[in-house]
Amino acid sequence: MKKYSLLVTITLLIGIQASCQSNTETNKKQEAVTQEVTPVQVPIKRGMSRAYFASGCFWCVEAIYESVNGVKESISGYSGGHTKKPTYKSSNTGRTGHAEAVEIIYDASKISFSDLVNVYFGSQNVSQINGQGPDHGSQYRSIIFYQNAAQKSIIDKKIAELEIELGKGKVAAEVKPFQKFWKGEAYHQNYEKNNPYNSYIIGVSLPRLIKFQQKFPELLKEGSKH
Repeated sequence: MKKYSLLVTITLLIGIQASCQSNTETNKKQEAVTQEVTPVQVPIKRGMSRAYFASGCFWCVEAIYESVNGVKESISGYSGGHTKKPTYKSSNTGRTGHAEAVEIIYDASKISFSDLVNVYFGSQNVSQINGQGPDHGSQYRSIIFYQNAAQKSIIDKKIAELEIELGKGKVAAEVKPFQKFWKGEAYHQNYEKNNPYNSYIIGVSLPRLIKFQQKFPELLKEGSKH
């Protein structure tokens, strides 16, 4: 009986060791894939470019960019994760890896990507990790996505400037190569405009929008100021 138990123990240990080695190799492969990820370049359509940002609740971020001159449309959705076809319900579990994000459709002849990056960092608490304001969780984390080396250079330069001002390591935003944007459910689109009396809009989204507009009056569309 003891010999049998010893044999079982040895077999289990060999199995565990093999499993650990397999997991280690898998992790190394995943890290290699992450390092080798090439950003997806979204083609210009009808003269319009696209940019992608995550910065807390997408209702807030959508409204901020909608008020910016040169922005044709701001679309709420999900990006930055590892699952396909995320939904509001699934992303809120924090297990999809996705964050609430926005797709910005803009006229590059009227506003530059650099200005959009300034809007991004200028309309959030740059040091808050995994959230903005009262919203907490990985689905609310800040991510700024780049589609090419030029965009990454602009982002890196802006972060370096902010960290001189705030201190190294104070900027919480992740910088990721853009891969895919999943459009959110219809009821999330233009939420601030369609639900002006919603308590969250009144208490969180609108104050954040007004604070941004006071900071960047020169970037606003005519008549968009609250």
